[in-house]
Amino acid sequence: MTVEIIDFEIRPGVIDGLLAVTPKQVTDDRGTIRELFRQTAFESAGINLAPFRQINVTESGRGCVRGMHAEHMTKLLTLAAGEALGVYVDLRPDSPSFRQVETVELRPGVQVLVPAGVANGFQALTARCQYVYCFDAEWTPTMSGLACTPLDPALGIAWPIAIDPDDPTQISAKDREAPLLAEVANTARRES
Repeated sequence: MTVEIIDFEIRPGVIDGLLAVTPKQVTDDRGTIRELFRQTAFESAGINLAPFRQINVTESGRGCVRGMHAEHMTKLLTLAAGEALGVYVDLRPDSPSFRQVETVELRPGVQVLVPAGVANGFQALTARCQYVYCFDAEWTPTMSGLACTPLDPALGIAWPIAIDPDDPTQISAKDREAPLLAEVANTARRES
């Protein structure tokens, strides 16, 4: 039996505090086991995460876009199935990477640790895309945070699948009508 082991690895992104994570994975002739989360692996890398308070899974169809949301909570994101383009925008006015945009190609076995105040969103690239969100705070409709529209040309996002802004299977009215990055940046500066 052939066995392949991929060890836990963290790579910093261009956004301050954003980390691309490869969890430990063991593959043999039967398939693959991936660690979704191991606290001691993060601690060994010098990252002390608060306990997760909520874990969600969304299932999205090909071309669907969700986000860009920057609540005041840390998120560990990954895919359980499918492929997606993950997009992140730093909306923290005191951050050295304020307004920077980063993309990560997501598939099972790729995770992203998103600090509080960094917006995240994604586009599903496969017919069945299951996106897993681990939060260190419970989400509520009234929690503080910022959002910007993923359709803003100023973000410079090359969405792999063309987005029809009038197609509710591709983008929600809430995300489509969210403010532009410049408006969010001005609001964030005034509030800091």
